[in-house]
Formats: sequence, C-alpha cells, structure tokens
Amino acid sequence: MLETFANVFKIPELRKKIGFTILMVFIYRVGGHIPTPGIYPDRLHEFFLQSQNYLFGLFDMFVGGSFKKATIFALGIMPYISSSIIIQLFGTVFPYFHKLQREGAEGRKKLTQLTRYGTVILALVQSIAVSVFLQSIRTQDGLPVVMESLIGWKFSTITAISLVTGTIFIMWLGEQITNRGIGNGISLIIFIGIVAQLPVAVLAEIQQLQAGTRHPFVELLVVGIVIAMTAFIVLMYQATRRIPIQTPKKVVGTKMYAGQSTVLPLRINMAGVIPIIFASSLMMMPSLVAGFFKDSSIMDDIGNFFRPGNPVYSILFGLVIIFFTYFYTAIIFNPVDIADNLKRSGGFIPGIRPGKKTAEFLDNVLTRITLPGSIFLAFIAIVPFLLINSLKVSFFFGGTSVLIVVGVALDTLQQVESYLQTRNYDGFMKRGSLRGRRS
Repeated sequence: MLETFANVFKIPELRKKIGFTILMVFIYRVGGHIPTPGIYPDRLHEFFLQSQNYLFGLFDMFVGGSFKKATIFALGIMPYISSSIIIQLFGTVFPYFHKLQREGAEGRKKLTQLTRYGTVILALVQSIAVSVFLQSIRTQDGLPVVMESLIGWKFSTITAISLVTGTIFIMWLGEQITNRGIGNGISLIIFIGIVAQLPVAVLAEIQQLQAGTRHPFVELLVVGIVIAMTAFIVLMYQATRRIPIQTPKKVVGTKMYAGQSTVLPLRINMAGVIPIIFASSLMMMPSLVAGFFKDSSIMDDIGNFFRPGNPVYSILFGLVIIFFTYFYTAIIFNPVDIADNLKRSGGFIPGIRPGKKTAEFLDNVLTRITLPGSIFLAFIAIVPFLLINSLKVSFFFGGTSVLIVVGVALDTLQQVESYLQTRNYDGFMKRGSLRGRRS
C-alpha cells in the first residue's frame, strides 16, 4: 500500500491534480472559520450547546460545522444541490428542460448555467431566513447573538450578501476541483465537511468514556456498528449484475477476427450517494420553514413530524430515497442508448434480439436490481438514527455520513487507480481493482 501511494506522486499529471485538490480543500476549510459580520461567536456557541435540535445537527454535518459557527460558508453547497434537484425534476415535466438533457455537451452547459442561477436564488432566500433566525435566538441570560446596533434590515442585508457570496464561491471551488483536480468537486466538498468533524466526534466519545458517562462496552458496540456498517456499504457498492455481451466474428481485409465475450456490469447501487444527498436536502425544508413560525401550533406539529427519528419522517425519508434512486438511475443510465450502441457495434446479449428487445431486457434487469439498492440506501440512512437516539452519539456516526464518506472515497480512489493502471502501475488492490460508479 505504501508503494502504491508513492507511485501516485510519480505521475506528474496526477501529482498536480492532487495538489490542486488539496489547495482548494484548504481554502474551503479556511472559509469555514470566517464568521458572518455582526455575530457574537461566544453567545452563538452557548446557544447551540444548549440546543438539541436534530435539524441543526444534520444540516451542520453537511456544511462541515459552519452553520453552528454562522460563518460565511454557513449554507455550504446545499443550495446548489437543491437547485440541481429542481432542474433535473423539471426535465421530467417541461419539454424544454427534457430537450436540453438530450442535447449532449451544449445542453449540459445550458443546464449548468440554469443551475447556477437557481443556486443564487435559493441561497438568497435561505440566507434571509438564516438572518431572521439568528436575530430571533437568545442565550439563557436573554442576550442576543446579533449585535444590537445591526438588528433589523442592516443585519439581514449583510448576512444575505455574505452567505450568498460564500455559497457561490463554494460552488466555484467544486467546479474547479471537478475540472482541474481529482474526483467530483461537489461530492468532495460534502465529504470534507463530514470528515472535518471526525476528530471532534472521536474526542467527544473519548471524553464521555473518561468521564464515566459512557460504558466501555457501549463504546465498543458503537465502534463495532460503524465498522460493520462501513463493510456493508463497501460490499453493496461493489455488487454488480454482469450481463454477458457477445461480439460476432469480423472480417477485416483478408483476416478474420474471432468474436469476443465481454460483460456489461450493472451496479446494484448505481446512483451512489446522490439519492441520500437529494433526499436529505429535500427533507430539511419543512423543518427549516417551520422553525421560523414559533408561535404557530400547526407549524410546530409539522416540524415535529419532520424531525429525524420520528416515524412519519422515517417513512417519508425512505420513500423519497427510493424515488430518487430510481430517478437518478434513469438519468445516468439509458437502456435505449446502450442497446443502440450495442447494435451499431455488432454486439448482442445471447438469447435477446438486438434493438428494442435488448433495451426492454436491460430496463427490466435494471428495475429489479435497483429495488434492493434503493432499500439498502433507505436502511442505511434511517436505521442509524435509532443508534443516535438511544446511545446519544454524534451525527458523524449516522448512516448518511458514513455512506457519503465511503462512497466519495471509493469514487476518488477509483479515479486515482485508473491513472495508475494507465501508466502501468499496480492499483490499490493487487487482486482486482476498485469498481467505482464510473466503471
């Protein structure tokens, strides 16, 4: 393994990409410590220490702890994720967006531009909501967390400018990582935000163990569950249904080339971590809106229904994850295009006619294997909340965070391994190779 990591830095192109990615990540983490103007950090820290709101913990996990510090990166990349969801949903409803999705590179370029505009609009709305929320909270002594001289439209304006600018800058960082670095930039930003809280979560567990508030057996149980969960996630990420592909004999000039037998791997979890991110972003909305109507009993009931751990929340969360798993899988994998490509190249699935029958066969197989994949995602996202509620552990040890960390790590390592194998170096595994979503 050490030899493999040494080989990574022997490839100039890969070395530059990794160095650029590390620089962008460093800039992101620095911005996560710059507070929004007009905030008393000590009072804000005191308020969140007393608060046990699961929504705050879940949202703060995605933004790397910036929300509880009210930094300029407090909104994180979530407005961009929400905008992406809306634009992709529009593609199934409005013909204009559906046409753009099928226009190749030019269509994707236009959709990306529309997603950016949507990100600015959502970030503006959310930043105003955050400014209203910050002005409404008080410490136990009744002290505001916002400077008294700025309370009102001044603070809302400053906060909106700061948070919207921060979100746009994070979006730019993610795009730069994707284009010039290694891995998917947006996923890596969420990954870094979660991993940044690992030392804090581990330290909190050690302190509870030393103070005697956590039994050593319970601590071992938590570690064992996290390890088992990680192994299960890796197993499901690597699981594939292999469709045999046969290519016929070819005559080129005076030579005849024998047919070849290959396979088309269909992943059980083809959508990866995207459904979890989409569903989490969507499920945050009702509780976030309800939090700004503290005097309304109806909004309080809605907020309680959408509280993580609530049965209503768990059922809806699971259904939304299953929906987004099928939805995103349908976007990234088109059986009709695959069947057409096979037909043009002369390939076929044994026992299946080329063309329409092949597309129907692939669609049926994909529909069947996506069901256990979507149930797996829902299970990983929901069940660990029982661990959080019963054992009072950090959000870092929840299934969503572990799933995102493992998924993004596997995808990034798969990209690195492809560079190594292109230059005739051994990959991270001597037997076989990492199979990421892009394989």
